[in-house]
Amino acid sequence: MMMASALALVAAKVLGLPEVYWAPVAALIVVQSESTALLATSWLLLAGTALGVCVGALLATYIGPGVIIFALGVLGMGLLSATLRLDRRANHFATVALVIVLLAGSANQAWYRALHRFVEFSTGIVMALLVGALWPEQKTSQVNIR
Repeated sequence: MMMASALALVAAKVLGLPEVYWAPVAALIVVQSESTALLATSWLLLAGTALGVCVGALLATYIGPGVIIFALGVLGMGLLSATLRLDRRANHFATVALVIVLLAGSANQAWYRALHRFVEFSTGIVMALLVGALWPEQKTSQVNIR
């Protein structure tokens, strides 16, 4: 867990990303999944993030941030995720990405924020998958306590 998040942070810094902390956050989300579900969780995080940053940037650019737009955006994201039959976790990631892009700055920088959030999250995902492939999780024995 520590290795994946540290590598994600270093990679984000090397890439010159503006908010490097999102890369280790994404890495931690992925590595905290069951080892058999790393790839599935990674795909959900990637798909949800892509959907969320795009919808957030569209809303920020063409309508603008605000409480009502925020509420309708979150509701709309849930409906869109259900329509696309996305997993609940993908909807969670999409909604978080939407909130970050929609509310974290000026509307004229929404696409810039969207691209960077996606690259930062993707960097974390790649580092988590790399560490998971190179150092698979060891099976631990379970002790029954009565």
